[in-house]
Amino acid sequence: MEGSLRIRPLFIAGPWEQGFALDFHTSSSVYLGDDAFGHPVYDTRRTPLGDLLYKLKYREDRSVLPQIAATLHHFLESKTWKLDAVVPMPPSNPRRRVHTALEIAEALGKLSSLPVCGACIIKVKTTPQLKNVFDRTERERLLSSAFRADARMAGGKRLLLLDDLYRSGATAQTAARVLMDDGMAAGLYFIAVTKTRKHA
Repeated sequence: MEGSLRIRPLFIAGPWEQGFALDFHTSSSVYLGDDAFGHPVYDTRRTPLGDLLYKLKYREDRSVLPQIAATLHHFLESKTWKLDAVVPMPPSNPRRRVHTALEIAEALGKLSSLPVCGACIIKVKTTPQLKNVFDRTERERLLSSAFRADARMAGGKRLLLLDDLYRSGATAQTAARVLMDDGMAAGLYFIAVTKTRKHA
């Protein structure tokens, strides 16, 4: 498909029928030493898709949206999934000016003729950055009751839960269970644009 990138899809197990990340976020990361403050410095290189996501997420460069969406759409066309709507993961940091997953979902929805259900699931409890929480039990405690699903919108539908960057998966898996249990979705698939190389 015109505009889509070559990717290396990665299977992701979880409480969904099928889940994938389209590629790793980085292709390599080489430790260069410590800076003047004793912090490690790395030469990090991103995959082509990881670079586009980085520009959108951290540089607020929306010009990359069409290519990200085209890559997602091309991948979806290779699947036999029957979908009723795309559900973006709620933002971990609501103060960020770009709600990356929502903007990608809206661009994908236009290409795929799928409605976007941003209100199917919302975050109702502030949680810390989980990349700094390494204990699984503590992550589960922090995420408990963090999401609320709307069964009037999600009930009986086959949904695509869309995330931008997959790290440990704790947040996405919690949201997926809430969509299935409380939202009464009829089916659920999961896609992350990219994933980290380590569970961080």
